[in-house]
Amino acid sequence: MHNWNDVISRATHGNPAPDRKVIKTEEEWRAQLDAEQYRVTRQAGTERPHSSPMCSLFEPGIYGCVCCGTPLFDGNNKYESHSGWPSFTQPIKDNVIAYHNDSSHGMSRIENSCNVCGAHLGHVFPDGPEPTGLRFCMNAVALKKLD
Repeated sequence: MHNWNDVISRATHGNPAPDRKVIKTEEEWRAQLDAEQYRVTRQAGTERPHSSPMCSLFEPGIYGCVCCGTPLFDGNNKYESHSGWPSFTQPIKDNVIAYHNDSSHGMSRIENSCNVCGAHLGHVFPDGPEPTGLRFCMNAVALKKLD
């Protein structure tokens, strides 16, 4: 189970290898994704807060990367953070999320990306509930419900 020190260490020293890699050209990503999905996942954009019904969707199931379908989060670890974006306490597996230091927009944050295809997902913060104390604040358009 991740904690904030693990996140910082990985953002600084590197992430574990994923089980597989998905590599596509920008043209292939553009053909697969709609304009908003492409902007968020391939250009590190952010969707408007409270813009997705996924924020208030709380049901069992697995949420995966919209780009490559990799399972990322279990719906049992989703919670209402009141941030305007879907939030989870931990990833489904240790090596599916990559962490990167992000100093854009005058802030110091930790960006999350899919460790399989490199899709920008959102950011992680140390203000979540137990058991991890983490808030994985995800762009809903970067996720899809797999089951």
